[in-house]
Amino acid sequence: MTRSISFVLAAAALALALAAPAMAQSKKIAVFAASSQNGFNQAAFEGVEEKATELGYEAEIYDGKFDAVHQYSQIEDVLASGRFEGMIVLPNDPVGISGAVEQVVEAGVPIATLLFPIGPELNTLEPQVQGITATVASPPVDGATWQAEAAAAHCADKDPCNVIIIIGFKTFPFDNLRLETFEKVLAGYPNIKIVGVGEGWYSPDTSLKAMQDMLQAAKDVHVVLSNADQHLVGAEIALEAEGYNVADLYLIGGGAAAISIEAIREGRWDATLAYFPKTMGSLGMEQIANAIEGKPVTNAINMDVSGPLRAMIDKAILDANPDFKGEWEQ
Repeated sequence: MTRSISFVLAAAALALALAAPAMAQSKKIAVFAASSQNGFNQAAFEGVEEKATELGYEAEIYDGKFDAVHQYSQIEDVLASGRFEGMIVLPNDPVGISGAVEQVVEAGVPIATLLFPIGPELNTLEPQVQGITATVASPPVDGATWQAEAAAAHCADKDPCNVIIIIGFKTFPFDNLRLETFEKVLAGYPNIKIVGVGEGWYSPDTSLKAMQDMLQAAKDVHVVLSNADQHLVGAEIALEAEGYNVADLYLIGGGAAAISIEAIREGRWDATLAYFPKTMGSLGMEQIANAIEGKPVTNAINMDVSGPLRAMIDKAILDANPDFKGEWEQ
C-alpha cells in the first residue's frame, strides 16, 4: 500500500514538473521599457508586475536603452522566441516601432502601448496599427496646452515675462510636439518672451548643465516650463546657484514624481502634469489579460481622466488630497 501511494505521488509530481514549463510560458508577459533605468519606466513596470501577479501572470522587463533601433530588434527577437503570450511597450519611437508592433499583431500576440500611442498621429489614442490591443496614454497636445496656459496665467501681470523651456529630446517625436505646443500657446501672449530652450534628456544632471548654459544669456527668468519633473530638479539647483529664490518663480514639470509632489507641497514648485505610471502599467496589463482570456478589452484609455487625481496637479489639488505621494520617485 505504501509503495503504491509513493508511486502515485511520484507520478503526480513528475506530471506537474513536465507541465510547469508550458504553464510558465503561457503566463509570461514581456514589457519593453524605453529604458529600464528610467524611474518612470520602472514605476510603470511595477504597475504591470503587481497587476500581473494579481491576475496569475508573470512579467519580464527588457531594457530599450532609450534606443529606438535596439527596442525594435528586441521586440522582433522576443517574438521569435515564442516565450510570451502578451507584450507591453513604452516606445522610444512611437512612429518607427509600428513595423515591429505589426509583426506582433500578425503573430496573434496581444500588445499594448503605454505613455504614447503608436503610429504617425501623435495626438490620438485610437489604435492606428490594426489589431493593437490597447493604448494607455494621454493626448500630448492637451497636456502641453494646459501646462503652457498655466505658465501664461502666472505671467499675466509681468511684461516682459521671461520663460525658459526644458524638453526631453528634440529628436523624440512627442517631445517635439510638446515643444511646438508650448511655443504656439505662449506666442499668443505678447508679454511672454521665451529666453531659452534646452534639452534635459530626462536627467537632473543633464538638465542642470542645460540650465546653467541658458542662464548665461537669460536674465531675470520668471518661469521654467518643462515636460518632465527630472528636468526641474537640475533647473532648481542652477537657479539657486545664480541667486534666484525659486519659490518666487513659476516652475511646472511633468510626471507627478514623488519629488515634485513634495516640492509643490513645500511651495518651491508650482505644478506638474501627472502621468501616473503605476496606474498606467496596471491598466495596460489588465487589458492584455482580458485579450488573452477572451474578455472585453478597452482599446483606448485616456490617462488624463483615468488616474487617481486630475492630470494637472497644483498645491490646491494636493491640499485636497493629503495622502497622495506620487507613483514614482524621479
